[in-house]
Amino acid sequence: MSLERTPPYLQVVATLKQKIVSGELKHGDKLPSVRDLAAQYEISTATAQKVFRTLKAEGLAEARQGAATTVSTRRTLHRTAADRLEAALTTGRIYADGEYAVITAADLSEPPEWVADLFAIEPGGQAVRRQRITHNADDQPVSASTSWFSSDLADAVPALLLRERIIGGTPSAIEAATGRRAVASEEASTADAASEEQAALLGVSPGDPVSLSRNVYVDAQGELIEVGESVAPAGRWRVHRS
Repeated sequence: MSLERTPPYLQVVATLKQKIVSGELKHGDKLPSVRDLAAQYEISTATAQKVFRTLKAEGLAEARQGAATTVSTRRTLHRTAADRLEAALTTGRIYADGEYAVITAADLSEPPEWVADLFAIEPGGQAVRRQRITHNADDQPVSASTSWFSSDLADAVPALLLRERIIGGTPSAIEAATGRRAVASEEASTADAASEEQAALLGVSPGDPVSLSRNVYVDAQGELIEVGESVAPAGRWRVHRS
């Protein structure tokens, strides 16, 4: 594989990040040696060393003296809603190896105003709500999230109202039941201080910095399928692909 654009080290970093985010490269997997990486991407060994320095600086790789450099994600990588959607639709698995979610709520509830506006729900109306806390392989909470769906889907996809994981993820279950496939997502994020509720969910202290995200999924006709909100502790890198 050759690289046409510069700087070449950023091209290689981006490629490796994509493999890490998708789960192709998992926590603890060995990365190529400097020499092998240089040969694979037709770059100099000095450039390959820069690749590893960048990944280590971002907390996505670690090296121990006398041992190979390995992938490190459990404490540093935050997978976005778009990442999880792509994983669910392409692999049938919404979580990376070692990750698991605990569903804390699955019901029909009155959504917050910003969600109601998107779904055109009148005041007092209801939508399907699913809340979950995602943990890594060390049993540490990495995010807490709430997904909202049109109340019409309660009949089409009864599993949405069960406090159990949906095998393959909710996007795949909705597609199987309705034929509607989430094809695009939009995500907005900001930094904030953890509320008492968020702190309790994430195991941090109230007032600690957190990352808040809101995401929207639409189908091929541009119709809304899902609206979500998530919160993650500080110190976890998000990877943006282009």
